[in-house]
Amino acid sequence: MNSLLEPGMLVRHPDRDDWGLGQVQSNIGGRITVNFEHAGKVVIDGAHITLIPIFGE
Repeated sequence: MNSLLEPGMLVRHPDRDDWGLGQVQSNIGGRITVNFEHAGKVVIDGAHITLIPIFGE
């Protein structure tokens, strides 16, 4: 699922609800950079964490 994430898409981290909504900045080689409301810019290893895409929020 992470391979489908593109810049601009909204996501949530499955284990960190406190980070809030995140916007994908880039997705290169399974490393996904996301700017979260309450955690700032975080690089996620897509091989270990499956982000949850948010539609219509």
